[in-house]
Formats: sequence, structure tokens, C-alpha cells
Amino acid sequence: MEIKRIDHYSIRTLDVEASRKFYTDVIGLTVGPRPEFKFPGLWLYNGKPPADLEHSNGNYGIVHVMGIDPNDPQGLVDTVGYVDPETLQAGTGSLDHIALSVTGRESMVERCGRAGLKYFERSVPTLGLHQMFLKDPNGVMIELNFPASEAPKERSAATTEAFR
Repeated sequence: MEIKRIDHYSIRTLDVEASRKFYTDVIGLTVGPRPEFKFPGLWLYNGKPPADLEHSNGNYGIVHVMGIDPNDPQGLVDTVGYVDPETLQAGTGSLDHIALSVTGRESMVERCGRAGLKYFERSVPTLGLHQMFLKDPNGVMIELNFPASEAPKERSAATTEAFR
């Protein structure tokens, strides 16, 4: 087996709408086609999504939001194979963060401000990166890797404040 790239990541959530707002309004992804699974959710795409899955050319989005219906979790259990429905609401386990290579730091700072999100920034000169860390509504850490040329000239209190 040869691994060519990471295909997507999935987020389990009790609040699909909060996840949609975060990943579309803050991160900038677009909702697109998704199979009709027996649980709520959505697939999010980078850029314009395909018109339908039959013409997707293997593009099935980069974030899959899997909604947990607390009144009827069986659809998700049956689809993804979890044996114990109680484990569906467990946290992210050992997952620490998801990293995305991006550009457009200034617009991201503006989006975070509009959304009232705290974030942390740091530069890694040896890698030529400026990084921003923020959490999605489910507590998953998102690392955004900008080119070092997009690092702010001065550090502001908002960008150096630690968050939990």
C-alpha cells in the first residue's frame, strides 16, 4: 500500500449548525454534496464543490461533519460501525490537531474577530511558517500554516493570548 495524501477528516458533533458556521464562516470551506446517510451531517469542500457526487472525480470534501442525534444515534452507529452508542459523544481521544497549509492571514484574523474566536499565533522561522491555532466548536484544534511573509509586524495582545 502506498499512501498518497490525507483524504479528509471527520468531526462528530451534537451541533451540526455550529460546525457548519465555523468551517464556512471562519475557515472558508463550502458545503457540498454528501450521500444520504441515516444521520445528520454535511461535507465541506475547499473551493467550489462538485455539482453532485457522480461527477466529483474523487473530491469528497476535506471535512466531514457527522451529526449525532441524541434521540436516535443508531443511524450513525450503523453507518460507521461503532458498537457502543455511548462512545459517539466521546472527545477526540489522542488527536491533538489538524493542520492546513493556507494563505490570507489578515482575512482570517478578521473572521476570527467577527466570530469572537480566540486564537494563538507563533512564527517558526526555521520552517518559514507563521502559525495560527484555534479550536472548532467541538474542541478540535486547527493549525493554520501561513507563509512566514504573512507574519504580523508586531504582536498584539489578541494574538498572544493563550486560550483553552
